[in-house]
Amino acid sequence: MTLSLKSESSETWLQTVLADFDTFLLDHAANEKKASGVALNLAAHYPDKSDLVAAMIDLAIEELSHYRDVFKLIRERHLTIPPDAKDPYVNQLRGLIRKGSENYFLDRLLVAGIIEARGLERFTKIAQALPSGSLKGFYQAIAHSESRHAHLFLNLAEQYCPTSDLQTRLDALLTAEAQILDKLPHRAMLH
Repeated sequence: MTLSLKSESSETWLQTVLADFDTFLLDHAANEKKASGVALNLAAHYPDKSDLVAAMIDLAIEELSHYRDVFKLIRERHLTIPPDAKDPYVNQLRGLIRKGSENYFLDRLLVAGIIEARGLERFTKIAQALPSGSLKGFYQAIAHSESRHAHLFLNLAEQYCPTSDLQTRLDALLTAEAQILDKLPHRAMLH
């Protein structure tokens, strides 16, 4: 199974982020915290899937570690983390998750993989645009992690949901993701 995004983030989005990097950092922190929670939620909802539980525990710890690292950057800049806000991109993607336990489980894994793949694409763009230094290295490392996470969710989907239309469903979700992204305003946020 192959996860290839159907669109590329725009230069306008990148310039919006670079022009207001403090806002981006605050959103990045919120996304890392939420990603840790999603991993724990998956582990809690599927305790009978021991490989998934083990992977989600590790993922939750890694995402929480990223949250800590971004928080350090926020603290250095004397920023204050705002209350969590809903993410329109993530909410619209989650709205595509089908009902029925098997479809629901498969779609949760595929949507999580797509979100991680978009994170990879965007963190890579940010890392490439930043000047040499520790912040650039940090975002290169974060991008590498997002790549592993995207593959993890795809591998779990293949392991637990072996169906002939797996790629077809992933492609449909990727097409919808590109349309969702295209309609969102450019903001100094990850999504």
